[in-house]
Amino acid sequence: MSVHQSVIRWQHAPHESEEGTYSRNHRVTLNGDQQVAMSASAEFKGDHHCADPEQMLISAVSSCHMLFFLAIAEFQGYQVESYEDDPVGYLERNDKKGMEVTRIELSPRITFGGDNMPDQKSISRMHAGAHKNCFIRNSITAEVTINHL
Repeated sequence: MSVHQSVIRWQHAPHESEEGTYSRNHRVTLNGDQQVAMSASAEFKGDHHCADPEQMLISAVSSCHMLFFLAIAEFQGYQVESYEDDPVGYLERNDKKGMEVTRIELSPRITFGGDNMPDQKSISRMHAGAHKNCFIRNSITAEVTINHL
């Protein structure tokens, strides 16, 4: 077991462009005093210059998948030179007449180096293992798909 925490700080301020409402901007502090400027998404009166919770969720899923993929690749003797992804999450209406992130699409692009190069079947197995073991993916109800070549 491990414990994870952050610090969220918001202070009342008027909305930058909409009279009669408040600013959604706030600051999140993570380990090592990393500061992340956050807001609601622009569609919900947030600041488009800031990260929004939905972006952070899809980034967490992508990051978790990548970290498991890298560990599996190393364990199997493959050297990953680079890993890039442009995850996309879809905030949609659910059956309960609310909104939720219903699906997340990962599109990793991986470059391998060294003498031991995996074939497509091996890469697919590594992705399946990462998908199965990712803590974040296992914690959410959104469908997560991995689009890889």
